[in-house]
Order: sequence, then structure tokens, then C-alpha cells
Amino acid sequence: MGGMVAGATHSYLTATRPTPPNSTAPDTSPATPPSPPSASPPVARATNPAPPGLFAPPRGDLRLAVISDLNSQYGSTTYEAEVLRTVAYLPQWEPDLVLCSGDMVAGQFPSLTRAEIEAMWSAFDRTIAQAIRRAKLPYGFTIGNHDASGALGINGTELFAQERELAKAYWLSHADTGVNFVDKAGFPYFYTFAQKFARGSEEVFFLVWDASTSRIPPEQLTWAEQALASDRAQKAKLRIVTGHLPLYAVAVGREFLGEIVENGDRVRQMLEKYRVHTYISGHHHAYYPAHKGTLQLLHSGALGSGARPLLSSRLPVTKTLTIVDISLDKADTVYTTYNMTTQEVIDIKTLPRLIVGPNGYVLRRDVEESDLTPAEKSAEFSG
Repeated sequence: MGGMVAGATHSYLTATRPTPPNSTAPDTSPATPPSPPSASPPVARATNPAPPGLFAPPRGDLRLAVISDLNSQYGSTTYEAEVLRTVAYLPQWEPDLVLCSGDMVAGQFPSLTRAEIEAMWSAFDRTIAQAIRRAKLPYGFTIGNHDASGALGINGTELFAQERELAKAYWLSHADTGVNFVDKAGFPYFYTFAQKFARGSEEVFFLVWDASTSRIPPEQLTWAEQALASDRAQKAKLRIVTGHLPLYAVAVGREFLGEIVENGDRVRQMLEKYRVHTYISGHHHAYYPAHKGTLQLLHSGALGSGARPLLSSRLPVTKTLTIVDISLDKADTVYTTYNMTTQEVIDIKTLPRLIVGPNGYVLRRDVEESDLTPAEKSAEFSG
């Protein structure tokens, strides 16, 4: 296994936090070195908002609620209990942004009719989107394979052209999602936006691309490089990219090259070149907070049907939501991830220290290369 990129540093918070019975304190490992503090006075906000009875983490200067894979079986217009519970709870965490890493509806099925596809988006709007709008929570998202797969046939035509047409029609009619768009020419498939911290003038730059299949189109990768190289992106305190498929495999049944972004290492290196802090993905239906090189990797778990076990693990499957608190002064992130079935916090220490997949390995967020045992360093993919 190769070593970490030279110069990468990590520090870890140790402040004691109250934890309810049967819960564990969340991962509190920041990902980047501290920056000079802002001189602006803080805006008065609740210090640790959360639904009653749930662990209430101290909020950062910018709070994200990350959700993913909300759908049920093909063509479904209903959502599972964990999705409904999460939607009801979202306002109580008081996030500055709700970020969905894809699969809001249950498409990617050739026999679905136009009426059935439209009914799925109507159900999403009625069940999820309207509640988020009523709470006045900005909503960012990436398109998943079950929303509007970009898969191509052997002749280069889109296999799910009708689903892509109707997904675009829905989002263009609901384009005011509350985010501060920077470039929305490719919306809803690829776009950028920026969200300000609660104090000062600093912001986080978000880039969304279409990773609904393993192949991100070359022209879209070129667009992404140009967007990340822009003054707006480079002057931002943090840069975060989100796409449905991850760069590396973490889940059973998804440990195949078609289930991860092509040339994941090369894509990661491009993101590192432009100092991207975190890549947020879904699709594998398993929560795993990781890092590779200097890039943080948040593999979001599913809230809908089909939760999957992690590779190299015998842990029970979970349906999860992750609260990401971002510190302005330290330019770091803190994750608090809830099992939305039991409503308890997931202890990062219970997760595998590393996961090896077909295109390489990732380390758990709090584990460094120097922490690995000889056996871990020699671990190979056994798929």
C-alpha cells in the first residue's frame, strides 16, 4: 500500500460531550490544519440543536444534513419509516443545507411508463421536498442511477432517456432549491453553488456532477476542473464535491468496477490538485467515513430499502443520516451519524479500520497509514 501524501496532517478533538444512554460519541476527527480565526462576531444560534432525546452535537459554523438513497422498490411512490422519520426530524437539527447524494425516486426500470415516472416524482415532492421547502432548508442534491441513469447502450444512446427527461423537467420546475447557485447551466445534472458560514464572509464551494453511472463524461470532468480552479472555488474556505457513485468500493454487492467511478484514483488526484476537502457519495447503501491521500470520503448510508453490509465486516446493516458540522476557524469537519432505525449514534471505532476493494483501499477516517499493522498493510481484495 502506498503512503499518505506528504504534508497531510490530521488532529483530533478531545472535548467531552454528553451522550444519552446506549449511544456513543460521534467521530470528531477534523481533516485539515487550522486556519486563522475570523474577526467577525458569531451569529446567535442554537449551540447544539437536535430532535428531543437524540444525541445533540455542538453545531459548527456551517451544518450539513447528508441523506442518501431514499427510494424503495422499482416504481414505488411510498417511502420507508426511516425516510419519513428523517424528514420530520430534519428541521430540528437546524441544518444550513440538506445534501442528498442521490436516488430520491425508484426508477432505472425499462418498463416504467411516463405516468409512473411522473407519479414517483410527485410522491417525492409531496413526501419529502415540500417538507424541506416548508422548513426553508436549502437543498442540494446529485442525481442517482434510480433517479435518471446516464447509462448508454452499445450504440451510444441513453438507455433511460425518458427518466432523464422527466427528472430534468421536475427539477427545472422546482429549480429554486434555496442554494446560492454559481453555475446552474447543467442543472440538475451538474452545477455549482456556494453557502456562507454563519459568521464572516467565508463560504464553502460545492460542486455536483453526474455520477449516476461509473463513467463521468470527459467534458463534464473538464468542466469540473475549470470550476474547481476558478477564483470563487479556490478562495472558498472548503471545497466539497458530491456524486452518486463513490470513487472506491465499500459495500457487499457493490464491489465491482461498474459500481464505482471509473479511474477512481485518477479522479481523486484531480480533486486533490484543486484542494477538494471531501467527496460525498451514495449508491453503496453503507455508511463509511474514510480518507485516501488528502481527500476525505463520506460514503453515505441508505435511508430507503436495501441497506448493505460493509466489506470486511460482520456488522448489521444500518440506515443512516450524517450531520456534518464545519468549523470556520479550523476548516475541519465533524461527523455525527445516526442509525435512523434505533436513533442511536454510530461509533466510528466499530467500523472496519480499512476496506480493500477492486481499485484500492480506503482508511477509516481516524486511521493513518502509520497506524496499520503488517497484516493490514498486506491486505488484498478477495472479491
